[in-house]
Amino acid sequence: MSWWRGRNKAQELERLATLAGEASAEAAVALEAASASTQLPTDQEVPAEDVERDAAGAGAEPTGPEPAPPDLTAAAFFDVDNTMMMGASIFHFARGLAARKYVTASDLAGFAWQQVKFRIGGKENKESVSSAREQLLSFVAGRTVDEMVEVGEEIYDELMADKIWSGTRALARMHLEAGQRVWLVTATPVELAAIIARRLGLTGALGTVAEHVDGVYTGRLVGDLLHGRAKAHAVRALAAREGLNLRRCAAYSDSQNDVPMLSVVGTAVAVNPDAGLREIARNRQWEIRDFRTGRKAAKIGVPSVLGAGALAGAVAAGLAYRKRVA
Repeated sequence: MSWWRGRNKAQELERLATLAGEASAEAAVALEAASASTQLPTDQEVPAEDVERDAAGAGAEPTGPEPAPPDLTAAAFFDVDNTMMMGASIFHFARGLAARKYVTASDLAGFAWQQVKFRIGGKENKESVSSAREQLLSFVAGRTVDEMVEVGEEIYDELMADKIWSGTRALARMHLEAGQRVWLVTATPVELAAIIARRLGLTGALGTVAEHVDGVYTGRLVGDLLHGRAKAHAVRALAAREGLNLRRCAAYSDSQNDVPMLSVVGTAVAVNPDAGLREIARNRQWEIRDFRTGRKAAKIGVPSVLGAGALAGAVAAGLAYRKRVA
């Protein structure tokens, strides 16, 4: 009887993970389309003096290399917490909410303890993340999506912008410069994840989807937290929507919890890995990049991370592009 209950529970968890992944992919596509139609600030903005200089030099011959043509079937997926950003984004968000009196001092103390454990241990666990999720859902219930997005923009500037790992950001830029799209994949609420992605100049984000009706959060999730297997489902769902060949895609994470996501792509890279992921990466011969040591990050060779398949696709796309414009 206990075996049957265990099997039913596993099936229900898988159903919720699948639902969470599909909802996240749908939200990512919608948010990307909305972002493309608006002019919002990013960390990639060109300084005013550069704009003036470019305007003064209009008509001059371009000096930089031409951008790579779009490589539409390859992409990269980056975890956020301790991979792209130092610490956990959801806890930074909680700090910002506390500063604005959205949460109490005792609420913040609980989040602070979770953050201390995360920073010392270097990895997350499902129980602590689920607890944080439930608390945040209760904080935003009854509030509007627009309000939380506005607050999220402010909190990113105050508490997150200076916590981005420069080495990981460089990896993401490498994919973009190769004409590939780049998405974040995180348990953080999708609206906050989309802010982080946009500020970094990335394509978009897959994140946990909180239910909202008429623009107001209900305090419930669509499916479950985007964590573990749910991330793999989200990547598959987005790949199906966008026509991606997962064998030509890459994924980056610090946590053994993300092995399902890392396993669905052709190139998996462990970034700032916890002990569990480091061992798995060594056993599976996945590339390991660690930006926590204080040493200068090794230069990244394009073949090692983009992969031979991605390079072949980029070359083919370039030839096809040239033929079209010839």
